[in-house]
Amino acid sequence: MTEKITNNEEKSLLNSFKKLSIQISLNGLSFCIVDTVVNKVVLSDTVLFKIESTPYLLLKELKTLFEKHNILTKKFSEVLLVHKNNLFSLVPKALFDKNELANYLKFNTKLLANDDIVYDEIENQDIVSVYVPFTNINNYIFDNFGEFEFKHSSSALLQTLLLQKPSSKSICYVYVAERELELVVLAQKKVLLYNQFQYRTKEDFLYYILFTFEQLQLDPKNVKLKLFGKIEEGDELFETCYTYIKKVSVFLPKHNSYSFEEENKESIDFTLLN
Repeated sequence: MTEKITNNEEKSLLNSFKKLSIQISLNGLSFCIVDTVVNKVVLSDTVLFKIESTPYLLLKELKTLFEKHNILTKKFSEVLLVHKNNLFSLVPKALFDKNELANYLKFNTKLLANDDIVYDEIENQDIVSVYVPFTNINNYIFDNFGEFEFKHSSSALLQTLLLQKPSSKSICYVYVAERELELVVLAQKKVLLYNQFQYRTKEDFLYYILFTFEQLQLDPKNVKLKLFGKIEEGDELFETCYTYIKKVSVFLPKHNSYSFEEENKESIDFTLLN
């Protein structure tokens, strides 16, 4: 006897192979839905804020975005939430103690008594990312989707970049977003540095890169600078970097060969596809 599957059951079965990834920050938020059967990004969107928001308003913006795309009516096999904020610290595993989380943050982060402090272990690296997530967002996602995975953007970005072809020489990667950048230096599959910076001008942007080169004793004439995210070859930020660093390029991170709907190409955030 053959069991007949109704239309609703067919839709539920198809949805069971879709993954939802969300990235949130006080400067904006984004999401994408991936159909894992055909390796295709079927829906994505990004919202950028004109001024830095608050966790309370961030939740309102997320609800509005979900309502726009009817996200809460869909079912997913997996849900991933990426927290992007500067409330973090990278700690060598040799010095890490899960009972001392607040002590890793108290010198560079303003902590509140009720802050929830968590950590991610960076895969294949002797590094732990200790951070404060947006607890109200976590609660909202759990209330609507049940069990889900969440991590800090440092973990997500490092995992993405560690998928790239390894190099014996140091390479500086800069992920460019609206008013902020994430800077990573890798050598031989090892993380030499990760940090986030806020910038307002092209001079700010360049300063953080050159300061990193100076501190790590990287030669601007020989070390490759790979830019990705909200940047294109020939634009103002690119040309400013090229004035001082000769081996500059814009590249597309490896992202498991996902294909895209045409309307999704401009809005996708590749750190969500790690």
